[in-house]
Amino acid sequence: MKILGNLYDSAHLVVSAARVLEHQKAAPPSVEQVCSLLSLNPEQGYLVCRRLEELGIIEIVEGAFGTRISIKDHLKIEEIPKGKKQNDLAKELAAFQDARKGISKKVESFQAQQAEKKKNLFEDLEKQLKKKLKP
Repeated sequence: MKILGNLYDSAHLVVSAARVLEHQKAAPPSVEQVCSLLSLNPEQGYLVCRRLEELGIIEIVEGAFGTRISIKDHLKIEEIPKGKKQNDLAKELAAFQDARKGISKKVESFQAQQAEKKKNLFEDLEKQLKKKLKP
């Protein structure tokens, strides 16, 4: 399951899994239990849960019996933009590549100007030498 690409769907899955597990166990579920139910690796699960905690959707409580999840405000899920958003890193990479292309064009233009100046300088020197050599 691609958790990181679409936070909206992931939030619904995590909250639903937490509700089912809370009903079955009669206690708030741990992050590991939610990950197990959703067939996620714990790193992805913790990442999504931390993001949902930042948004105020769930509350993560760390205690003697592990890290437990409780649902704080499930209605905030609807505030998450639906659909896939382009990764910020991809946006930054595209902007960097565009800037890089602009710099490359400037460098090529500068090199062409320098080559033209060099050519003109040699032409001028050649003309001056020809004038001096003619008696």
